[in-house]
Amino acid sequence: MQFLDVRTDFAFKKVFGSPHSKDLLIDFLNAILDVGDSPIVDLTIVDPYLVPAVTGLKNTFVDVKAQLQDGRHVIIEMQVLNLDAMEKRVLYNAAKAYSTQLQKGHSYNLLMPVIALTITDFVMFPEPELKDAVITYFTLLEKQHFLTYSEEIELVFVELPKFTKPLAQLETLTDKWIYFLKHAGGLEGIPPNLALESNIQQAFQIANVAGLTKAELEVQERKLHWLGVQQELKEQAEAAVLRAEQAEHQLRMAKQEAQQAAQQAAQQAAQQAAQTTVQIAKQLLQAHADLTLIQQVTGLELEEIKRLKRSLTTEK
Repeated sequence: MQFLDVRTDFAFKKVFGSPHSKDLLIDFLNAILDVGDSPIVDLTIVDPYLVPAVTGLKNTFVDVKAQLQDGRHVIIEMQVLNLDAMEKRVLYNAAKAYSTQLQKGHSYNLLMPVIALTITDFVMFPEPELKDAVITYFTLLEKQHFLTYSEEIELVFVELPKFTKPLAQLETLTDKWIYFLKHAGGLEGIPPNLALESNIQQAFQIANVAGLTKAELEVQERKLHWLGVQQELKEQAEAAVLRAEQAEHQLRMAKQEAQQAAQQAAQQAAQQAAQTTVQIAKQLLQAHADLTLIQQVTGLELEEIKRLKRSLTTEK
């Protein structure tokens, strides 16, 4: 038995965004979102195309979009590649899903909250305080006192690399769904402890390669190939940036070393010149030259010349 890697957008949409995915999507969202004492009991899967409200705005798609029974909107994206400006992309889609609810003349009271759920196959938040946080939740807060301004837009992130529990240690439904997302493509059968969950078992059945058409398999293969190429290009670009940074660092070090060498050479030359000047002054003193003449020849201060004269006298 072989399953789709649901980390691709094609497989993710097939499992969670199909018309027959309603029950398992409800189960998945209840396991991932912070629903408190009000679990999701119903939803409607809708077109994931986010139509811009103003002509000229960027058209965007999300992988899955649903409207909950209480009117809240949920948009879901599965991201394998850490794209440039990823944070802005997430915020843009959430803001557009919120703003495009209204038509001209509608009251702002008609706006319903939006939850933007982003699942990443890379670490989104490497900060030490979030290093073990597989799921993170963000809302608008006051900076100093952390008072909630609004929960109308909530950003939720699931970072798959941070989830490291083995199959035998899966305890909660949340654990099991995240394990399914991360590992389904590498399994050869449905693990017994996951098969006990009816909705996860249904998700495996939808993802079963044996049930796919030839066209669907080709789409998945093209998607995997494209992701592989994009990842390779991204790694090459990162390697090129690293090499450039290393070359720049080496150049800075070489400049610093050259400056230090020049400073040392200048100091040595100055010391040698000073020693030579002192030797000339001593020779002139030994020849009983006038102190004013010695000062003119060597450039030494008169007090320094007198000190040298005293030292010569002491040596005798």
